Amino acid sequence: MQYQHTLKKTIEIKGIGLHSGCASVIEINPAPENYGIRFQRTDIKDAEIIPALYSHVVDTRNCTCLGTDKQNIVSTIEHIMSVFYILGIDNALIKINNPEIPILDGSGQEFLNILQKEKLEQQKAPSKFLKVKKEITFEDGKGGSVSLYPADKLHICFDIEFPSKIVGHQHFDEDITGKTFAEEIAPCRTFCEKYQVDYLQSIGLIKGGSLDNAVVLDGEKILNPGGFRLQNECVNHKVMDTIGDLYTSGYYILAKVVANKSGHYHNNEVLKRLFASTDNYEIL
Repeated sequence: MQYQHTLKKTIEIKGIGLHSGCASVIEINPAPENYGIRFQRTDIKDAEIIPALYSHVVDTRNCTCLGTDKQNIVSTIEHIMSVFYILGIDNALIKINNPEIPILDGSGQEFLNILQKEKLEQQKAPSKFLKVKKEITFEDGKGGSVSLYPADKLHICFDIEFPSKIVGHQHFDEDITGKTFAEEIAPCRTFCEKYQVDYLQSIGLIKGGSLDNAVVLDGEKILNPGGFRLQNECVNHKVMDTIGDLYTSGYYILAKVVANKSGHYHNNEVLKRLFASTDNYEIL
């Protein structure tokens, strides 16, 4: 029997928001059994608490964004959610002073480093596991897809394909374990092409973006000093995003995930299809 856990004490993490460039401060608070992961804006008076659930995802462009209305939103939750998943943190209230979780270095490494040093409190309620019982697939009609298949553990098979030879085809196919996450997934940063950066900055986004928190590709060059951290950093980062997005199910999902050229939108859509019928899954 695996039991739920929360933090023993409140901790604070500071950084900048990727899009706003504003100072972002999050306070991760212990929470009771069966509370789940929830977010609350502290810069909005009496802001409604937002559950970190797929049903509260309001935007999937460039990140996963939760919200209850146009103002009360919290974006870029996927990196910290993936770390909560891998460390077995079931319950927490994250208070945040603006719309964006700090981007830190663009990976999950700093969140992992901070949170794995914290003591967790074991609670009395059992952890919530969901076992996929049949194939669930979402395809976007443009070559992007994600499928869930029955399995006894979380296994992710992910393929990406980019015209740039420096990325090209990258493949990940492994069980998701604490060791694999720490060594192969957490260090991997978000990535983009320079022309995307130029466009996003022109419309007022990624004001906090820099080579300190993203891998930037320019044709066949990497603009970051030192290049990639891992050979398959790009696809491994997509795996981290997928783990965080799947945790918005509210469960530890047991499934083989097969993803191809997919992202936050696909992850959210496949969860909608999963929960469309109780015949699709079993709660353990």
